[in-house]
Amino acid sequence: MSESTRPRVSITNLPAFGFETTLADEVHGVTVPWQGAPAPDPRVLILNDGLARSLALDPASLRTPEGAGVLSGSIPPAETATVAMAYAGHQFGNFVPLLGDGRALLLGELRDDQGNRVDLHLKGSGATPFSRGGDGRAVVGAMLREYLISEAMHALKIPTTRSLAVVTTGEQILREGGPQPGAVLARVASSHLRVGTFEFAARREGLAQSLADYAIARHYPEFVDLPAEDRYLAFFEAVVEAQASLVAQWMSIGFVHGVMNTDNTTISGETIDYGPCAFLDAYDPATVFSSIDHGGRYAYGNQPAVLGWNLARFGETLLPLVNSKPDTAITALTAVLDTYGDRYRQHYSAAVARKLGLADDGVDAALVDDLHRLLTEHRADWTLTFRALADNLRGHSSPFDSHVPPDASANWLERWRTAVSVRGQDLSSVADGMDRVNPAYIPRNHLVDTALNAATEGDLDAFERLLEVVTSPFDRRDDRSDYALPAPENFSAGFKTFCGT
Repeated sequence: MSESTRPRVSITNLPAFGFETTLADEVHGVTVPWQGAPAPDPRVLILNDGLARSLALDPASLRTPEGAGVLSGSIPPAETATVAMAYAGHQFGNFVPLLGDGRALLLGELRDDQGNRVDLHLKGSGATPFSRGGDGRAVVGAMLREYLISEAMHALKIPTTRSLAVVTTGEQILREGGPQPGAVLARVASSHLRVGTFEFAARREGLAQSLADYAIARHYPEFVDLPAEDRYLAFFEAVVEAQASLVAQWMSIGFVHGVMNTDNTTISGETIDYGPCAFLDAYDPATVFSSIDHGGRYAYGNQPAVLGWNLARFGETLLPLVNSKPDTAITALTAVLDTYGDRYRQHYSAAVARKLGLADDGVDAALVDDLHRLLTEHRADWTLTFRALADNLRGHSSPFDSHVPPDASANWLERWRTAVSVRGQDLSSVADGMDRVNPAYIPRNHLVDTALNAATEGDLDAFERLLEVVTSPFDRRDDRSDYALPAPENFSAGFKTFCGT
């Protein structure tokens, strides 16, 4: 559709969003002014009212045709220019010098109710200069997946981007399985700066320093006044720490991201880009769900190592900022990077200790390793195992026995119960504490699949029920028992996830 025939909708009655544009204003060269593609009939399919209010946005206004138009990208906000962001990245280990927002748009920056600056960003809003031949569109199923799982992750207390809305566009998008209804996701993040953004900037004269200074001021302002010889190294260490903590939390809840490219590794330490993601049922470190991860590079058990590899690529972009002498910079950055393994292990140990009802300063590594072995050998459900262990402390042994036979688990259970007892706390209180960190409900893959298929056909009931359950993940209720069950074997055997592009 040409510019002259593009439908226009007045937005004069829509309250101003109050956008700022500090990234585009202060870091020249990482954004391109761009407008979303036309949407024939944008309508809000689902809206996160609480998140909207926390951003001082009026949910009722967002649900109007004009609000839906802005959230689809087809109507530009009155007070700001929208942009597409440039970045590079290593995809499955291979460097691509220019990726960028191929189907996305940064509407602008807002302040949340804590005063923090956040991005409001669209996904599926049409082709941009970075689309590399793609259509720039997205479909209902993939966008609802990101909405559901990002909100579940938030409820699980995992650092994550949030979902504000999914808007249907009123058009059909051609994908491998045939035409599907088009949709746009509006998501919120501390920022969309990634390792890939720095990989892009590092190859352009003078851009890396302005980007680094901006990222430090936005995410790690405590380093702003440090001398240059310390500032960028401290910045690197802060990102290493944030990402070590993040991946440890992923591992503790059985989350499999599925596409851990460097352009999906944030500087803020938030989970971003819920494409072919999924959750473990049966515990197996080799678990891969993504249809495009043919070699298992991003398997569940590989995630900590992959994150370390991504951080090494980030460190490379900071070399000239850390020190003008390459050898000195390499030595300093390597010394920080070498701490990643210990940082991850400490975070993971603390997380598992809490899951097991032990002191959160860590747990005996052999106890954890032996638990992993038992769960792998018996294909025990990761999520249900920890709820069953809490029941064991309450005197109900059958739930755990249903996951691992008593003759295999007796020795491990005795060692674990001894470790719990050493703390001298009432066992029922310990069990209650475990239930506060071990979810009863996660977005079970078969339930997500069923809900998204129904939503694609226009029925949101299953999706809305599942969303309600997974956003209250720790509160077990009898009327939700089906939502706690793992997928049937015949489902799990061939289950694959897809990016939706």
